[in-house]
Amino acid sequence: MHSLDILVITAYISGILALGIYCGRRQSRREFFMASRSMGWIPVGLSVMATLFSSNSFVFYPAAAFGNSLRIGLGLIGFLLMTPVVVWVFIPVYSRLNVETAYEYLEHRFHVSVRALASGLFILLRIGWMASATFAASVVVAEVAAIPQLYVILGLGVVAIGYTMLGGLRAVMWTDVLQFFIFSATILATFVLVMWKSHLTLGGVWDNYFTGRDGLVVDFEYSLQLKYGTWAILIGSFLEGLSAFGADQVAVQRYLSARSERTSQWAAWLNLAGMWIVIPGLLFIGVALFAHFSHHPDELPELVLDQPQVTADTSSVPAFVEAHPKAADRALPGFVRIHFLPGMAGLFLAALGAAIMSSIDSGIHSVTTAFIVDFRDRLYPQWTPQTDQQDVRWIRLSVILIGGISVGLACFVEPLGDVFDIGKKLTAAFGGPLLAIFVLAFFSRRATSRAVFIGALIATGLTLALMYLRDDWFSVWHWPIGFGLSLVLGYLLSWFTPRVPTQYTWYDIVRQPKHTASLVEEGNENEVR
Repeated sequence: MHSLDILVITAYISGILALGIYCGRRQSRREFFMASRSMGWIPVGLSVMATLFSSNSFVFYPAAAFGNSLRIGLGLIGFLLMTPVVVWVFIPVYSRLNVETAYEYLEHRFHVSVRALASGLFILLRIGWMASATFAASVVVAEVAAIPQLYVILGLGVVAIGYTMLGGLRAVMWTDVLQFFIFSATILATFVLVMWKSHLTLGGVWDNYFTGRDGLVVDFEYSLQLKYGTWAILIGSFLEGLSAFGADQVAVQRYLSARSERTSQWAAWLNLAGMWIVIPGLLFIGVALFAHFSHHPDELPELVLDQPQVTADTSSVPAFVEAHPKAADRALPGFVRIHFLPGMAGLFLAALGAAIMSSIDSGIHSVTTAFIVDFRDRLYPQWTPQTDQQDVRWIRLSVILIGGISVGLACFVEPLGDVFDIGKKLTAAFGGPLLAIFVLAFFSRRATSRAVFIGALIATGLTLALMYLRDDWFSVWHWPIGFGLSLVLGYLLSWFTPRVPTQYTWYDIVRQPKHTASLVEEGNENEVR
């Protein structure tokens, strides 16, 4: 790296640490977990976008476009369809019940055991997601900066844990906002530089990408093995998005930090708009990289420097990627390493570092919230400190512990496959059943706590088994498999268990607002008991 690159990275890391220290003054539990419910729709929306988009997205969208197809972009349709559901179904329930975690609602609707199960699934999902996201971007940073990947993971992990521990949710969210703008600026700068180095017009890049290749945008073949198949992307992205933005504490915690329900809803729409800008930008970078390496095949071996004997035909990008599957993941960092000017490489590394830290900080903060609220406070209230100051110290220690586990796991996820598969495998088995629990809670009066609990456990186990027994299936299919199994089993088993009257369906809470205040009061009394 050039000294100018080091200066850019140092300035960025120093800035976010200073932000964490500033936000950490006079910290309280309510401030640490909810930012005192004072955030506006812009920081909430951009924080949701920066957090759940994650660092592995920065890698696998260009890699998918470079190596295989643009079909991954059809996930935007799934996100477009899921956002109204989040806005009009999930957010009103959380806002009107005034909960601290999404899983508090499940105790109102079912039983504390279901709350603990859902919160546990979230914790496993998020720790796996943090590990995969951290690993994905650290591959790129390590390659561009020419330093060991282990040092990247540990170094950025320590920084993210540090400012999260100091500043709480407010520091995490404003850091996410800063990271979003760095991320966006880097995407634009990268695209411009790739186009410039390729010496092609937009039309020339587009023609080069599609010439002699079919099925790059859609492929409706019915196959569980087809990678980036249209049906898998449409169905899987809808369910994954609904789980991530509706049933995941990472997003829910940001909605609850907003000043009002309407503020949270506007933030969800802003998140959708951001995805419709960023994802196409990353896909176009992959298309432009394909054109660049097609016209400069002598640079292809640079993508597999750890494999000195390159025998593939370098005159064809598809043939080269087929012979070296991980070359697609390395196309973007390889281009950066070869062509970025001093300072620009630092900006790129800062963006990737921002993406890594955004994944870590939000994940460990939300996992800590779930651990404290859903397990310690609810199941072991005698462990709750007597003063707010002592509680904040307890919470900060939990942040360090959970962050250490997540960063440590990031060092061991490489054998799970390429960047895309790693991300899906570590989330689908937990996220699908978690979403099914909420759907049954919202819309089925017949659903019972025992049936939902058993159905979710069985679905999680079966999905994990299928994931490793049938590793030839496209990883996104595990989302509808996990969700469908949990939904069907939970509903069918409910007919064999005693039905319990409920006033906590979505209709009860949202369509009968006169009852909401009494429901909240009743829930608070139950919490005390």
